[in-house]
Amino acid sequence: MKVLLLKDPKDKDSGQDPYIKELGSYSLEATLIPVLSFEFTSLDSLFEKLSHPECYGGLVFTSPRALEAIKICLKEKSKKEVEEIGLIPQGEKAGNAEKLAEYICSREKPNSSALLFPCGALKREVLPTVLRGKGIPLESLTVYQTTQHPDLQEALSSYFSQQGVPASIAFFSPSGVKFCLQHIQKLSGDLINQVKFAAIGPSTAEALQSAGVAVSCTAGSPTVGPSTAEALQSAGVAVSCTAGSPTVQELAAAIHTALHPHNCSVPP
Repeated sequence: MKVLLLKDPKDKDSGQDPYIKELGSYSLEATLIPVLSFEFTSLDSLFEKLSHPECYGGLVFTSPRALEAIKICLKEKSKKEVEEIGLIPQGEKAGNAEKLAEYICSREKPNSSALLFPCGALKREVLPTVLRGKGIPLESLTVYQTTQHPDLQEALSSYFSQQGVPASIAFFSPSGVKFCLQHIQKLSGDLINQVKFAAIGPSTAEALQSAGVAVSCTAGSPTVGPSTAEALQSAGVAVSCTAGSPTVQELAAAIHTALHPHNCSVPP
């Protein structure tokens, strides 16, 4: 069975993409199509703020692009994680804005030094709202814009023309839903109802649900348990399975379960 993943593939220099490898262990043939492009903004302002670390109690990252903006400002050439620029991450296992807000509130005192939050233009307001309510100052700065990948429409058309309609399609962000869904529906035609849609995170699942799409499986973090499943079902979303965390393994297992609901064994 074919699976379409709407995300950037891993760097070629890093070997086989882990999603292709993991889904292959379930005999699923995965293809990745880049969906998003990013334009950095306000880097001069970001550099100015970074030049005065004494004004801030810490940095908050919720996306790789925000970290990349920091690296650009610091003239970093490495593409590794936060440690590469001398920072020790905390709360990295939170997984979503709600849990990250809880973690920050458990550690920070009200009216302490502001936390600097480099973010994208499409950020959710969950984190700022929760911290504001707890009296924890957060200074947001938009450092990148999310746009549609210039080759997206052509790549989707080419895939459907050559591969046909896939058994499952996985969305990784609400922006992916915005930029891809209508074109996918057009390319799929009457076969669209046979496609099992997977979503990474509740916000992506909500975007699909808002567009009238039944979500077959959701991989969210730290857990997508009964409460998330019940919320989706109450909103009219058909939830066939849930996954514990948005790892490669969890997504592959969730898609496999959605496609084979009566045969849920995990490969050795």
